[in-house]
Amino acid sequence: MPEDPSLPPLVGVLALQGDVREHRAALEAAGARTAGVRTAAELDEVDALAIPGGESTTLSRLIRAFGLEEPLRRRLAEGLPCLATCAGMILLSRRILDGRPEQLALGALDLDVRRNGYGRQVDSFEAALEVPELGEPAFPGVFIRAPVVERVGEGVTVLARHEGRPVALADGRHLALAFHPEISGDGRFHRHFVEPLCSNSRSAR
Repeated sequence: MPEDPSLPPLVGVLALQGDVREHRAALEAAGARTAGVRTAAELDEVDALAIPGGESTTLSRLIRAFGLEEPLRRRLAEGLPCLATCAGMILLSRRILDGRPEQLALGALDLDVRRNGYGRQVDSFEAALEVPELGEPAFPGVFIRAPVVERVGEGVTVLARHEGRPVALADGRHLALAFHPEISGDGRFHRHFVEPLCSNSRSAR
């Protein structure tokens, strides 16, 4: 049966590693339905996708082990909106400057990134980020082994910087964050991602 058009959008959360539960809770608080995604069939059912943080080389291996590389490339090429955080940003990028040969870059967002550019786990920190799109107050960015963006392509908008470096970026469909909004206690970035999905869903009814 066709899905009930009155339902909120279904956002899948790639459930291979990282803060899956926290992302699902934040997305649901923002007005979406959520589902864990581990298979190509589950990916085909969702209206948008969140890729949590984790360890980018491990995530690359798991994506291939679960047969998700080509389905992810296909759905992203078809315009599937994606929220990518920390290691998710690395996976969504076009080029990983210090990546290993087997490391996956899906190329959906025109960025060049460097893994762990802010240091190791012990170098984790929090920073107040000015994000005009979100208004006041500053957003509490939680950086854990965060990637550094070295190049931003045309058509990609920088939403926030930390010490001059881009840390939040968007291209209209995709939202990539170098930090972890799901553990910040502030749901504004998840709402920023979900609200256009809800508007598109309503306009399609």
